[in-house]
Formats: sequence, C-alpha cells, structure tokens
Amino acid sequence: MPDQALPGPLLRVLVADDNPVVRAGLAALLDAHPDIEVVARASDGEEAIALATRHRPDVVLLDVRMPGTDGLTALPPLARLAPVMMLTYSREREVVAEALRLGAAGYLVHGEFTAEELIGAVRDVRAGMATFTSSAADVSDSLGVSYEPNQFSSQMQSVVGQSSRALPALAPGLLRRGHNRPIHDLSSREVEVMDLIAAGMSNQQIAATCFISEKTVKNHINRIFAKLHSATRSEAIAHWLGTAHGGWNR
Repeated sequence: MPDQALPGPLLRVLVADDNPVVRAGLAALLDAHPDIEVVARASDGEEAIALATRHRPDVVLLDVRMPGTDGLTALPPLARLAPVMMLTYSREREVVAEALRLGAAGYLVHGEFTAEELIGAVRDVRAGMATFTSSAADVSDSLGVSYEPNQFSSQMQSVVGQSSRALPALAPGLLRRGHNRPIHDLSSREVEVMDLIAAGMSNQQIAATCFISEKTVKNHINRIFAKLHSATRSEAIAHWLGTAHGGWNR
C-alpha cells in the first residue's frame, strides 16, 4: 500500500536500464508513492543523458551494463546534471570502485535491498545522503569515500578513516543486508536460473548456459514461480529485483 505523501517538492526520477521489464517494474514501484514521479525512462546511457538534459530529474537510477553507451560511460555527464544512484546486478569490486570515482551518489545491487529500502534510498540520495547495499559499502569503505551533495562534478572526495563511521549512519537498513542470505528459499541452482531469467534469457538459452535440458529449466522455473508467488516471468523478475510492491518476503 503506497505511503502518504511527504511534505516538500515532488521527487522526479529518471530510470535507465536496458531491460524493459526492469524499467516498467521500477516505474510502477516509484510512481506508486505520491511524492515521487518517474519523468523519463532510458534504455541506454546515451538516451539517459539526452533525457536527463531535457527533464532535469532530481535523481537518476542507472544500470551499469547496457548496450551502446553503458552506465559507467554515461555516469560523468549524468552526475553533472543530477545525483546518480547505480542500480545494477554488477557487484564486482572494480566496477563499484570505478562508479564511485566517476561520481555515483550511491550503489545498490539487486537482491540486496527491499522495495521499501529502495524508496528510502532514492529519497536519501536526493537529500544528499550516500546510500549503498552491503557489497558496495565494503568497497566504498576500503576506498575511503563519501558523497558531497550538490557538487555533481566532484561528488566523491577522499575522507580516509571517516567513511567506516559515517556510512552506517546514512543507510543502516541497506548496509546490514548481505547478499549471501537465502532469498525466498531458492536453491543455488534456482538462484542461478532466476538471475538468467532476469537477464532476459529464454529457456533454451538458460539450458545452454547451465548445461541442462530445457525440461529441467521448465521444472526449475515452475518451482521458482511458486516460491516467488508469481504467475509470469515479468512478475517473477519484479519480485526478484525487489520492485514488487510487497518487497522481499521476510
């Protein structure tokens, strides 16, 4: 159930992700809150820059891996227009570190946050608070970086020795959530299959990637749908990415 509108100006968001299901799920989640409006959706970095220039959003949600102009390439010009929060599957240390160096105001890894935490993170980034999920926070801690609001061309400044004290105070709910916890009671193979579904793969492609038969893929998908309480791939992806209105099962 959407929360009550918060006082203050409408929070305008641009969503950039090459997966149309992810874009639609994020837009539905964000638009369900009366203080937030998705003003534009982009399928790659180039389109994100053009739309951000036109719409001047308050926050940009940006995927890392997109065809054409990827998220890291688009990040510097976007960060000069608005605070940018990475919202992606990419949790590799070098990718997180590069995003922080290029000016990301936050970094959320799919599967490490609830729907409610995502909404809070978007509001926090607009308010000038750095927000990270656990695996990204580990990298920001090791680099000793913090977010400087309203200075989008130089958002990340070295504060060695301070970030380990400052970051947990900014987004404790996100930083406490580890990515190794069991998710919806899915087995390790089901997690692998669900990741591939969310990446847009067909049953045939999943079978080839996992070296299993298509029949076995279908069996895995049936069990995944039951555990995610989903009837379609779109519903399952929305739950998996943490964008269903109910959030993760607790």
